[in-house]
Amino acid sequence: MSVLNKIIKEKLPTHLAIIMDGNGRWAKMRGEHRIVGHQNGVEAVRSTVEASAELGISYLTLYAFSTENWNRPQDEVLGLMSLLVEAIENETPTLMKNNVRLQAIGDLDSLPLEVREKLQGTISNTSKNTGLTLVLALSYSSRWEIVNAVKNIANEVKDGALSPDEIDFDLFSNKLTTKGIPDPELLIRTSGENRISNFLLWQIAYSELYFTELFWPDFDKEELYKALLNYQNRERRFGKTSEQLNDN
Repeated sequence: MSVLNKIIKEKLPTHLAIIMDGNGRWAKMRGEHRIVGHQNGVEAVRSTVEASAELGISYLTLYAFSTENWNRPQDEVLGLMSLLVEAIENETPTLMKNNVRLQAIGDLDSLPLEVREKLQGTISNTSKNTGLTLVLALSYSSRWEIVNAVKNIANEVKDGALSPDEIDFDLFSNKLTTKGIPDPELLIRTSGENRISNFLLWQIAYSELYFTELFWPDFDKEELYKALLNYQNRERRFGKTSEQLNDN
């Protein structure tokens, strides 16, 4: 029996975030170039987006390319950018078919022009879709995002448009690139690495973390269902005690 049958639809996370890791090692184990792993990772993306849309999850954020990834070998970076353009172009009809809306977060101005144009085109074409919102984190790092937010707040204070007393959690959250997007309840990382890697550090303050040994190209719908079932079997206390939760 599929794990899907055990999932309680009413207890699904509103926002699921995933660190897609292990493409290069997946390829290396097979004697292939790292870019082959990234190519196979596209299928895992397609499967995960489809499953999330079918389940009724509202937001899915995928860590596709970090600011640190620019330091990888040039041929791999160029291959990734080429693959990104191709994937965005090829997947647009599928996004439309599944009523998926695309958004992107990160230092998008640092992306090659062709990538930005394809990305903005798909964001525009899917903007009226009302199902799953797929958020791609591209040239993204949480430290960059937080510093950028602090600079914007500091400039507003300097210009007299904002008082320091007005700065609170909500205001700061609204200065981040994820403005308007709820914090993820569940963060999944593949490949057996147990770290966050500079991803959504502010937003995952109370997220449940799920780590799997699988490399990203091997992550399929059934593995997603396992992670969601594991999440549903956890007690989320937010600093309270179990007794307090039960009393409520």
